Amino acid sequence: MRIISRIILLLIIAIIVGGATFLVTWDIPAPTTQIEETIPNSRFN
Repeated sequence: MRIISRIILLLIIAIIVGGATFLVTWDIPAPTTQIEETIPNSRFN
């Protein structure tokens, strides 16, 4: 039972480390479309 617990713990740690590494190294592309929206002056009062 101890061996199974250690294997599960190591798998969880590996998944967390792998996910963190993926998020750190992922090159997320910047948005390329331009958005223009007219805001009415009454909204600033």
